[in-house]
Amino acid sequence: MATNAVDETKATEATTEKAVDTTESDEATTTEAPAEAEVVETEVAETEVVATKEETPSGTGQGAAAVVSAALGVVSLTGSWVGTIAAARQNLVGQLETAQGAGVAQQIQAVYGDAWQATALWAGLFAVVALVVGVVTLARPAFGTPGRIQAPWIKSVAWAGVALGVIGLFLAVLKYTGILLGLPSAG
Repeated sequence: MATNAVDETKATEATTEKAVDTTESDEATTTEAPAEAEVVETEVAETEVVATKEETPSGTGQGAAAVVSAALGVVSLTGSWVGTIAAARQNLVGQLETAQGAGVAQQIQAVYGDAWQATALWAGLFAVVALVVGVVTLARPAFGTPGRIQAPWIKSVAWAGVALGVIGLFLAVLKYTGILLGLPSAG
């Protein structure tokens, strides 16, 4: 039995060698010029794909700007660390500059009113920046690649940033003017 297995293996190797020889002779008869032309065409096609990918913006920057706009809008509504520090500083300045003999209304304005207005100014600044970033993000496709459509989620988040910016700006103006939660009267 072992002899039959060895004989079959030798027969298979001989057949494989003949097939390899036939393939090599077929390849040798074809001309190499078409193969070179295919390689050149493939390289040109790959170069065009790479150039197209480099030229086509991915929209990542627009998406990031939309998220920043919405985040700044939220900060304008909830307050920021900078606004809190500015209010505390203004409170301290009001305490230092107010004379002991000043009237109650003047003391309230110097200590609390100016701090409230500082907070409102910072909230308004964050709202304006949110509004500007959101509007620029929405207007960007008009100045970009023709035919390129902005992703729907980018538009939605940018519109949210614009809306939050408008609301934040409106509330900041109301706080600054004293219409919203104005100072109590001293009388």
